[in-house]
Amino acid sequence: MNKLLKLRDFGKVKMCKRILKEQTSTKEEIPFFKISTFGDKADTFISKTIFESYKVKYPYPRKGDILISAAGTLGKTVIYNGEDHYYQDSNIVWLEHKEDIVLNRYLYYFYKTSPWVSTNGSTILRLYNDNILDIKISVPDLHTQQKIAAVLSALDDKIELNNKINAELEAMAKILYDYWFVQFDFPNEEGKPYKSSGGKMVYNPILKREIPEGWEVKKIKDIAKTGSGGTPKSTVSDYYEEGIIPWINSGEVNNPFIINTKNYISQLGLQNSSAKIFPAYTLLMAMYGATAGKVSVLSFEASTNQAICAVMPYDKNMFFYTKFVLEDMYKYLVSLSSGSARDNLSQDKIKDLNIVTPELDVLNYFMKNVEGIYNKIENNLKQNHELAQLRDWLLPMLMNGQVKVEDTYSSNEPQTNIAAEAAKAYQN
Repeated sequence: MNKLLKLRDFGKVKMCKRILKEQTSTKEEIPFFKISTFGDKADTFISKTIFESYKVKYPYPRKGDILISAAGTLGKTVIYNGEDHYYQDSNIVWLEHKEDIVLNRYLYYFYKTSPWVSTNGSTILRLYNDNILDIKISVPDLHTQQKIAAVLSALDDKIELNNKINAELEAMAKILYDYWFVQFDFPNEEGKPYKSSGGKMVYNPILKREIPEGWEVKKIKDIAKTGSGGTPKSTVSDYYEEGIIPWINSGEVNNPFIINTKNYISQLGLQNSSAKIFPAYTLLMAMYGATAGKVSVLSFEASTNQAICAVMPYDKNMFFYTKFVLEDMYKYLVSLSSGSARDNLSQDKIKDLNIVTPELDVLNYFMKNVEGIYNKIENNLKQNHELAQLRDWLLPMLMNGQVKVEDTYSSNEPQTNIAAEAAKAYQN
C-alpha cells in the first residue's frame, strides 16, 4: 500500500551559495546557470577558484539530484549530470534526501505531474521552500518505484535516441549542402568534385563572387511563392474557442519539421485576421523572436502568425536546397547590421534575396540524396510525439496507483520491451 508523504518528511530544500554579479564574467570557465538559461546553454561564468571553494563550503547537488526552477518557468526540472556547473541561488533549488524512501528517478517523474503550489499576486511566479516541502507524494515501495521509473524512462530514452539520430541526420544533410553548394564540389559528369577537379567558375556581378558555369542567380520571389500570417484578436473568444484550424507561432519554428501544434483558431478568426492557410510541405522561416532565422518544414496544412514567412518553391527539387539557403541567408543578414532579427527580416526582404540556382540535374541529385534523410527525421519526430503522448497518459496513473506495472521484467531485460508493453496498454 502506498504511503502519502510530504516532501518535508524525507528531504530538505537546498540551493547553491549566492553568486554576486561582480563574481560573474563572460570568460568561459565554470558555467553559471541563471533562471533565464536553466536547462539551456549558459551565457555567464564564474571562476574555477570560486567554484572549488563554494562547492566544498556550501550546499551543492549530487549527481542525479533533480534541479527545480523556483521562478520564471515554474517547476522546470533538470537532472544534474555531475559536470562542473553552478546554479543561481533561490531560483534554482533541489531536494536533498536519501533514496531509501524515494528514488531520484521516481521523484523526477512525480515532478513531471506539476504538483507545484505557487504564490499569487506576483508578476513572477515563485516556489518558496515551504511550497515545495508541503507537496504531498504517493510513495510505493522501492521495487514498485523502480518499475514505474523503468517504464517511463524507456519512453524518454527512445525519444532521446531519436533526437540524437535526427541531429546526426541533419548534420549529414548540411555537410552535403556545404560540400556541393558552398564549396561547389558537387559531382561532375565523371563523378569527381566539380571545383576541386578544375570545373569552370564564372564571376557573377550580382553576388560579386564566382559560381559554377551555367548556374544562375535569381531572387527568392522568382523561384518561390511567399506569404505571411496574422494573429486574430486575443480578446475575441469566438476566434479561438472550438478552433479547428492549426495555427503556428514563431516559437514553434525550432525543429526540422513541425508535425503538430497545440494552437488552433476558428474559421471566424481566420476570416477576421491576416492569417492564411498554407499547404503541407511549406518552408516556414521565423522572422523575429527567440527562433529568428530558424527554418522548419510544415508537414500539415496550417495557418501562422505574422512573425513567420512562408516560402513555397515552385520546383519541388528546390525545396530542401532553399531551406538551407534561407538558413545561411539569415546569418548573412545579421552580419550586415546590429544583429537584430526584427531589423533584418521581413517578407519583402526575404523575397528580394538573391539565390544561386544550380543546374537542374544537380538539384535533382541533391533532392534524391536528402529527401530520404528528411523522411527519416520526420518519421522520428512523429514517433516522438506518439511516445510523449503515451508517457504523459501513463504518468499520472502510474504515480497515483491507478495503473500498476506487472512484475514480469528482470533488471537485465531491455527497456524497449517495457516501452512496447506500455504502448500496448495505451492503444488498448
